[in-house]
Amino acid sequence: MQVTETLNDGLKRAYAITVTASELDDKVKQKLVEAQPEIEMKGFRKGKVPMALLKKQFGQRLMGEAMQEAIDSAVNEHLTTSGDRPAAQPQMKMTNEDWKEGDDVQVEVSYETLPDVPEVDFSAVKLERMVVKADEAAVTEALEQLATSAQSFADRPANQKAKDGDQVVLDFVGKVDGEAFEGGAAEDYPLVLGSNSFIPGFEEGLVGVKAGDEKDVEVTFPENYQAQNLAGKAAVFSCKIKAVKKPVPAKIDDELAKQYGADDLAALKAQITERLEAEYSGAARAVAKRTLLDTLDKLVSFELPSSLVEAEAGQIAHQLWHEEHADEHGHDHPEIEPTPEHVALAERRVKLGLLLADIGQKAEVKVTDAEMTQAVMNQARQYPGQERQFFEFVQQNAQFRQQLQAPLFEDKVVDHVFGLANVTEKEVGKEDLQKAVESLEEE
Repeated sequence: MQVTETLNDGLKRAYAITVTASELDDKVKQKLVEAQPEIEMKGFRKGKVPMALLKKQFGQRLMGEAMQEAIDSAVNEHLTTSGDRPAAQPQMKMTNEDWKEGDDVQVEVSYETLPDVPEVDFSAVKLERMVVKADEAAVTEALEQLATSAQSFADRPANQKAKDGDQVVLDFVGKVDGEAFEGGAAEDYPLVLGSNSFIPGFEEGLVGVKAGDEKDVEVTFPENYQAQNLAGKAAVFSCKIKAVKKPVPAKIDDELAKQYGADDLAALKAQITERLEAEYSGAARAVAKRTLLDTLDKLVSFELPSSLVEAEAGQIAHQLWHEEHADEHGHDHPEIEPTPEHVALAERRVKLGLLLADIGQKAEVKVTDAEMTQAVMNQARQYPGQERQFFEFVQQNAQFRQQLQAPLFEDKVVDHVFGLANVTEKEVGKEDLQKAVESLEEE
C-alpha cells in the first residue's frame, strides 16, 4: 500500500492511496478462511468446501468489503502517523474508474485538518462582572406582583361600568350565521377583562357593561383558529351580565406567604431576595460571557477550515431566511446565498468553537453523567405526558445528545476561563444590568 501526498496548502491536504491487487487478494482470502468453517454447500461437508470454489462463489461480493477496509485502514494509519485531525469526514474518490479485478486500486483522499490553536495567557484577560443586590424596592415590587396574582374580586356598585382588569360574570351564547355552535355557550362564566383568554374583540366588547346589561358582541374568529369550522368566520355572542367585580389584591402578610409555601412574610421575602439575586447573577454571567468571547475573538487569531466556515455560514443564512419568512415551513425555497455578514459571523463562531474546544480538552473539562441527565430531564419537561418517548428518542439519537452536551461543555469551559482570568466585580443597579442585557439582545 502506498500513500503519496498531493496537496499541502494551509489546512488543505490531499493524498493518493494505492492498494495493490495482491493486497486485496490477500484480504479476500483471509475473509474466506475465516468464513470457511461455517459454510455449507451441496456435495461438501460443513467446513470442507474447497477454497477455489468459495472464491468463485463469494469472492466478488467480498472484494468491495476488502477494498473499503484497506482504504479505511490506510487513512487511519496515515492520520495516526501524521497527527492530522480532519475538520470533517475525509472525501474519498476512486481515480481509476475503469478498475477491474486484478488491477491496483487508486484512491484520492482529501480533507482539511484542524488548525493548531495558540496558547492564551488568561491572566492577561481583564473582565468586569456586574453584581446586583436585591434592594427593598425590588422585593416589594415582587411581593405586589404575588399579591396581584392571589387577588380576589369584590362586587362593584350596580351603576359602575366594567374596566380592564375587572371580572365580569356572565351567561353567553355564540352564534355563526344565526346558528349556535358547540362550545360557544356558558353560564356564570367569570371572565377577567384584559386576560386575553377569549378570541380577539370579545373582552374589549364587554368593557363598559354594568350588572344587569344584555349585549351582543360581534367578533371574527382568527384565520388560524383551532376549530376549522369556525376559522375566519364572523360570530355574535349574546351576553347577559350578572355581576361586575373589581380586583382586590391580597394583603401582603403572613397569610399571603403561606399561600406561596413560606412559613411567614419574612421567609417569603428571603426566598424572593434569593430568587432575584440568582436571576441577576445569571444575567450578569451572560454579559460577562459575551465580553469574554469578544475579548478572545480579538485576542486570538489562527487559520480556519473553510469547510466549517462555509457550512456555518450556510446554516446561519438558512435560519435567518426562515425567521424572515415564518410562513415558509418547507425547504422547497430558492437557494439561499450567505452574505458577507453571515460569513463574518460564521468565522467568529467557528474560531470561538475551536478555541473553547481546545481549552476544554487541554484542561480536561468533562460533562458528567449527572449533568447530562439533568439536561435531558429539563428538556423532557417541555413534553408533558410524552416524557418516556422523549427519553427513548435521546437514547437512540447520538446527534441530539451531542446538541444537549455542547452548551454544557461550553459553559464549563467559560467558567474555567473565568477562574483563570483577571475578573473584578462591580456593584451596579438593576437598571444598569438591564441595559447591558438589552444591548446583548440587540447584537
